Parts: sequence; structure tokens; C-alpha cells
Amino acid sequence: MNKWIIFLSVSVVSFFFLVTCTGDGKGSETSRRGDFKTMRDRMVETQIKARGVKDPRVLSAMLKVERHLFVPKEHQPSAYSDQPLPIGEGQTISQPYIVGLMTELLELKGEERVLEVGTGSGYQAAILAELAKEVYTIEIIETLAASAKRLLLEMGYQNIQVKAGDGYLGWPEHAPFDAIIVTCAPDRIPQPLLDQLKDGGRLVVPVGTHSQELKKIIKRSGRIESKDILPVIFVPMTGEGVKQKK
Repeated sequence: MNKWIIFLSVSVVSFFFLVTCTGDGKGSETSRRGDFKTMRDRMVETQIKARGVKDPRVLSAMLKVERHLFVPKEHQPSAYSDQPLPIGEGQTISQPYIVGLMTELLELKGEERVLEVGTGSGYQAAILAELAKEVYTIEIIETLAASAKRLLLEMGYQNIQVKAGDGYLGWPEHAPFDAIIVTCAPDRIPQPLLDQLKDGGRLVVPVGTHSQELKKIIKRSGRIESKDILPVIFVPMTGEGVKQKK
């Protein structure tokens, strides 16, 4: 009898020790989400707002969208750091400040139709979806387009359409666009994108090869106004459209 009492006592202690140490995973998951939120808040305050991005709608969107979900698991601890990160296929997710800056330059009010060239992981599209009525995003790498589409649907975004294709050519079926954002660098501004930009619309695009300049283009009465914003480094634009222009 004493042996059974001792055995049961040890078993009960072991059980409680196991529950205390492992739990059901919910506590640790909640803790991780809390850590990511803290990092996201700090990212917006110190990397984006402190550098001059002031649009409250842009700041709110970047506080809401969980950037760590758009990077591979091994890079999630660095998801809110002040740097671009690899997402596979030789592509990257842009530095948070650049995302915030380019988004602010689009001057979105909420009713726009926006085209994005270079879906990547889908993070920029998610930010745009918080700020515009419709988002159309094109990714030339089919595996990235498929994974981004799946993730954005899982996150509940109903106002984003994702297409695998050549972004140089734009998406004429849904043109004209109030705003266009390009997250890869052509050596010159693609004419199809200018053609698909609505009068009064804004195009934000990095342009160049060895050295690149982020530009904001405004189309007014068919004329193009261009403003240089700052030097940047983006992956180059690829596709048949680029080849045909060379």
C-alpha cells in the first residue's frame, strides 16, 4: 500500500510539473503575440514616425498589419527591425520605413483603386488594403504570388486581387488606377504604367540600375510631373516587358 501511495504522489507531482512547464501552448503563443505587438509599436514610433511619415492612416495601418506573418519563420524575430529581409526566390520584404514612406506618397484617402507591381510576400498589399478600396497586385514569380494570395485570403482581405504576371505591362483590364506603387526597380518608368494612371493619379517607383532614385510621378492633364524623393536600393524589375525595351 505504501508503495502505491508513493507512486501516486510522484505521478501527481510529475503531472503538475509537466503542465506547468509545457502548458497547452496558448500562453506562449499569447506571449509571442504580445512581444510582436510591442516590437511593431516601437517600429512605427522609432523607424517610421520619427523619420517624418506623418499620415495617421498610414501609421495606423502599419500598427495593425502583422509584419512577422509575411516573413519566413526563421526571420520572424527580426521582422520589425530596421532592414529589408529575405522572403525566398532571391526577393526581399522592404525596410519598414520605405514601406511607410512610399505608402504615404500615394496620398490614399480610402476610395482609390491601387495597382502594386511586385507583390513579394504580400505585406505592402495588406497595408494598401487598409487604406484603399481596391488593390490589384502583380508578382512575376508564381510561387510568391500563390503564397501571398493564400496568406492574404487567410487574413481576411477581400479587397485584394493577386495575379502572377509581368508587372511592367500593368493590369489594363482594371485601369485606370488612382495610384500605382512599384516595389522593384525598372531602368526607366514603364510607359504602360503611365498609360494606366488616372489623370491626377500618383505613381511611386524606384528607377535606376546601379544607382536608384525613388520618384513620385503625378499625371496632370496628360502631362507627367516627376519629383525625386531619395536614393534607394530595390531588386531589379524583370520580365518580357523590360527585355523588349532594351
